Amino acid sequence: MSATRTVTELTIPSDLGESRRVMELIEDALHAKGYTEHDIFAIKLALEEALVNAIKHGNQMDPDKRVFVVYHITPERFDIRITDEGDGFNPDDVPDPTAIENLERPCGRGLLLMRGFMTEVEYHGKGNIVSMVKVREVSA
Repeated sequence: MSATRTVTELTIPSDLGESRRVMELIEDALHAKGYTEHDIFAIKLALEEALVNAIKHGNQMDPDKRVFVVYHITPERFDIRITDEGDGFNPDDVPDPTAIENLERPCGRGLLLMRGFMTEVEYHGKGNIVSMVKVREVSA
């Protein structure tokens, strides 16, 4: 017997307002699946970072470029894949924001937050695709 699975595919313009709409849709779906506020907070934070990175850094706010979002929600886990139309990047080239010499620099903090709040974060291809997984907290 397979778990109930919700699969959604969205294409949005490089517009931060549209990213907020996507976040609201996902938050509503997570509530409907009974996710905890803790898990929803973690997912929303990582999702916001990933969408802003795709729009600002990947697509350079180009209104002609799109961001593609595919997500799956089961009662046990949340999976999302975000693709932008930018040139990509190598996440290993992003300076460690916790290193003493980088504490005053703004770059890298979003990637650190995404890795900290999600169960898995992986970049694919030329670095313009990120997939993230959050395994649901089990209530005692």
